[in-house]
Order: sequence, then C-alpha cells, then structure tokens
Amino acid sequence: MDLIPYDAEDAAAVESAVSIMREVVLADSPWERPPTTYRHTMSLRYGDGEPGRWFLLREDGADVGVVALHSSDHDNLELAWLSLAIRPSRRREGLGRRGLAVAAEESVRTGRPLLLLYGWDVPALRAFAAATGFEERSTEVTRAQEMSGTPDETERFVSLRAEAAARAQDYELVRFAGESPEELLAALARVTEAINDAPTDALEMEDERYDAARVRDYEHAMTASGFRFRRVIARHRETGEVVGHTVMVVDTEQPAWGEQHDTAVLPAHRGHRLGLLLKAEMLLWLAEEEPQLRHVLTGNAASNDVMIAVNERLGYRVAGRELLFQRRF
Repeated sequence: MDLIPYDAEDAAAVESAVSIMREVVLADSPWERPPTTYRHTMSLRYGDGEPGRWFLLREDGADVGVVALHSSDHDNLELAWLSLAIRPSRRREGLGRRGLAVAAEESVRTGRPLLLLYGWDVPALRAFAAATGFEERSTEVTRAQEMSGTPDETERFVSLRAEAAARAQDYELVRFAGESPEELLAALARVTEAINDAPTDALEMEDERYDAARVRDYEHAMTASGFRFRRVIARHRETGEVVGHTVMVVDTEQPAWGEQHDTAVLPAHRGHRLGLLLKAEMLLWLAEEEPQLRHVLTGNAASNDVMIAVNERLGYRVAGRELLFQRRF
C-alpha cells in the first residue's frame, strides 16, 4: 500500500480523488453536497486557512482510497484529524487497515501521534475502529435546513427573531458580507474562542486559540475558495463590545448549498437568547440575498443540548451522525 501525496496543482490526482469521494458520498451520505473538482481543488489550496495534507491510497497501481490529515499550528500540536475513505467497491479487502497503517506512520513522522479518526455512522465503522485500537469518544450530528423560500418560512424566521429580540434589548445586530473590517478582528477572535465551551465529550483536545491573524486567514480562505461569506455579530449597545456572532457560507459553484460555521456568545452575555437571535437574523438575510439557497448543513456534538434546541426551533432536522474515535500511536 502506497501513500501518494498530492496537491491542487496535480490535476490527475485531484480527479482520481474526486471520483473516489463521489462514490463514497453516494454510498454513505447521499444527502451531502456532491464533491466536485473545483471544490476539492479549493479545499486543497486554502482549507480553512490551514490546508490539510491529502494523499491517495494506491494498491497494485490502482487508486483505492483517499486520506486527509488535518492539523493546526495554533493549538493541539500533537493532534491530527484523520479522514480515511475507501472506494466502496474495494471495501472488505483489508485496504482500510493497510491505509490506516501508512497514514498513522506519516502522522507520527510529522509529530502528530494523537489521531482523531472520524466518519459517518455506517455499519462497518465501529468494528473497524475497535479492530484497529481506536476508542469511541464523541458523536456529532449533522442537521439540514431545507430552505423553501416561501412566505410561511420567512414569517417563521421573523417570528423567532422577534421572540429572541424581546430578551435581547441591550444588544444590536450588525451584518457583514465578505471579510471583516480590520478593526474588528481582535474582538472576533475573542468571540470565536467562546466556541471552546461547546462540549467535546471524551475527546483529548485542548482549547482552540484564535488571534486576529487566524480570523483573517480563515475569512480569506473562505472568500478565496469560492464561498460567499457572511457574519452577523451581536454588539452590546452600552459598551459597544462584540459579544456574539454567527457565520454562514454559500458555495458559489453550487449555490443551492450553504454551510453553517461557528455560532458563539461570550459567557457573560449568555441567557439573552442571542444564539437564536443571531441564527434567525442570518437565515432572514440569506432568504433576502440568496433566494436560490435550498440546503444548509450544520453540525453539533450530540451532547450540545442548548444549540441543538436552537437549531431544531429554526427547522433543522437530522441528516446524519458522525462518530469520532481517538488513538495515540
């Protein structure tokens, strides 16, 4: 089994990887946005500001799988997130185990001995993880908002925004399209770090660390890779402090698809329904500016009862479950 690194400039490898990922999505998560050459190329080039390392798994001259190792140079310096996708027609041949062996060797070689393996909750995943020494540590649930663009839908969002606003009269909302003003970046970094309060269950993870430069890198990665980027912030009226935010992106190549990114509120300002207020405001903004939008995906730890309750009130429904495992090599 060979682990073949590739990047955005290797067109043949990109096409091979995309063909495998398309088959995997159809088999395991057909409700997801279909993989495309453009989207994968942009992910390779930009990622979320820290592009992952991608590899083809090659057996006897045939590409049989795709491996991604994602890590950060800001925090969790021993940790790599491992995605291991085997072409469905080649499963149950031991390729996953051999692929894991070479991927783990590469991760350890680069100073990342703690692997976090993740994948959709399909029948073989738990058995594979147990057989290869991984322990199940958390479950994340992906929910989908199916946007209809109807007056009834808009009225529902308006009603939820009004309900939340009644509890948040000390705050104002501000919309930002595209990359944020430079003078806001430090405040946005503080708000982004509030996501560390979200449950991580039994995962061995440090808090994520953000500064202005990391926020800027993330925003630039989104806009440069063909996403329309939107952020709504909550500002305390009396002090002007930025106390909460929510972020959404829409894929310019497949504009019926959007992704919910972070939503967070500073601890001192929780209890005012700001999460619901921010998210309802964002969905109304999208309804105004992105009438073609039909599918919005968001993910939360299954134990994150507070945010799940907000999402379900907004109309998100369960699409899939992702299992997270860890092992130290």
